Amino acid sequence: MERRGFLKLAAAGALAAQPLAGAPRHERGMGARTVQKPLSGRRILTFNSVIRVNQIEVTRTRNEGFDEFDRHTPANVEALRAAFAEGWPGAPMTWAFSWRALFDERENYREIRRLVAAYHRKYGDDVTFIPGAYFANAYNTRDQVDRDLHEGLARVSEIMGGGFRPKSVIAGFLSSANQRFLAAEEGIHVCQGNIWSQYAIDNQDGDGSISYPYYPSSDHFCRPAQGTGDFVDCVNLDGWTCDFIAARREGLDWARNWNSRMGVGPIETIGWFGPEVGLAQMIETTAAHFDKGFELNGWAWVTNCWEVSLVPQIQNLDALTRWTRRIRERWPGAECLTQGDFGLAFRSQHGNNEGLDYRFLQRGTGIGGSDRNLEVRWFMNRDFRLALLRDWKAGTPELVIDFTRYDLSAKEPEGLTRSWSLLGKMNQKQTRPQDKPVPLSELTRDDLDRIFKRCPELHGGKRTGGETSDKL
Repeated sequence: MERRGFLKLAAAGALAAQPLAGAPRHERGMGARTVQKPLSGRRILTFNSVIRVNQIEVTRTRNEGFDEFDRHTPANVEALRAAFAEGWPGAPMTWAFSWRALFDERENYREIRRLVAAYHRKYGDDVTFIPGAYFANAYNTRDQVDRDLHEGLARVSEIMGGGFRPKSVIAGFLSSANQRFLAAEEGIHVCQGNIWSQYAIDNQDGDGSISYPYYPSSDHFCRPAQGTGDFVDCVNLDGWTCDFIAARREGLDWARNWNSRMGVGPIETIGWFGPEVGLAQMIETTAAHFDKGFELNGWAWVTNCWEVSLVPQIQNLDALTRWTRRIRERWPGAECLTQGDFGLAFRSQHGNNEGLDYRFLQRGTGIGGSDRNLEVRWFMNRDFRLALLRDWKAGTPELVIDFTRYDLSAKEPEGLTRSWSLLGKMNQKQTRPQDKPVPLSELTRDDLDRIFKRCPELHGGKRTGGETSDKL
C-alpha cells in the first residue's frame, strides 16, 4: 500500500471448522476440506503483492492518488517475482488484482494477467481480488462491497480458468458483514481484513485488533468473536508484520524520522532508511517472531506485502532477495505459504477463538521509532489485548499502554468514514487523556481478575530490570 505519509501523493464452546450448510454460489469451503498440517512447531512466512491501475481505487469509477499505469509493466512484475524466487526458490506467494487491473484491456495488463496465471502453474501462487484498494468500507456501502467481491472473484476465476477459485482475499480492512459474505456466499474463509495498529496513516484507521489470526465478531472486524452468536467463519489476518515498539506511535513524523507502520514492509524500511538499515529492521522484526515469539507461542508467523508499484520507486529488489534468503539461512526449517493456505491451516486447527493465547516480547531496534531502550510485552486472546511497556535499560517497572476488552460491546460505523478503530479502555497510540500509561495495579479489580485468569503469571509481581527478559 503506497502509504501517503511516505509518498506525499494521496489525499491528506467449540464451533467446528467445516463448510457452512446451504447451497452457495460456489462450492463452500473449497480449501478447508484439505487436511492441514498443525501450526505447532512451524515458522511461516506469507508474502503478497497487489496489482492495480490507480493508487487508490476507492470505487469502481472513482480514484484518489494518481495513475500507476506506467509502473505496472510485465517487466516489473517479472522482476518482483524473480527477486522473491531467487531468495526463496519454489516458494509460493499471493497476488491480488484491483477492480481496474482485472478489466483493463491495455496490453500491459493483459500480459500481466497472463504472467500471474503462469506463476500459479509454476509456483502454486494464489491469485485473488482486492476490493477498494485497501479501504473498501471507507468509500462503499457493505452491499456494494459484496457486489464487488462477487464480481471481482468471478473475474479472477475467468482469467485463471479450469475452475480456479482463490483461497483468500486481500482487503486491507474489511467489515465483518463483508467477511461473513465471503465465507457464506463465496466459500472463501480467509481474508487479510485488518492492518494491525494502523492509525493516522493512509485513508482508514483500524487499530484495536490482535495481530495473529482470529475469527472476527459480527459486531466489529477488530473484535474476536466471543461465541457462536457473533461468530464469522472467516480467518482474519494482518497485512504487514510491524515492530511492536514503533507501532505504539500515532501516524508518522518526518522530522523525527519515524513511522508507526515500520516492521517488514518495504516503504517504512528500505524506502525510509535505504537497503542496509532497512534490511536490518526487516530481519530484526522477523526475529522478534521467529525467535522469542516462537518460544512463547510454539509457532510463529510473519507477513509482508510488496506492491508492484513499488518496484520502480524503491528499486532495491535485492533487499527482498536478501531478506528471504536470510530467513532460510537463520531459520532453516521456516516455510513459505500462500496467505490462503496459512489461514486454512489455522482454521483446521482452531474452530473458534477460545484457545487463542498469543504472547509477544520485543525490544526496540534503535531504528526510526523503535526506541532501543524500550521493551514491550503483548498478551492477546479472545477476551482482551494487553500491552506492558518498560525501559529495560533503566530497569523501570512496566506500565500498561493498551488494554482493550473484547467482551464489551462494539459496533462498526454505519456511514462512509475512515474511523474504524476499536479503541479500548486504554490504547497504545495515547490519543486520549485516558490512554496515559499506568501500572498494572491501577486497573480496576474486575479488569485485573480478567487479566489474571488468562495470564496468571502477571498476578502479584512487578517486572524489573533484573529478570530473565534482560537475557534476550
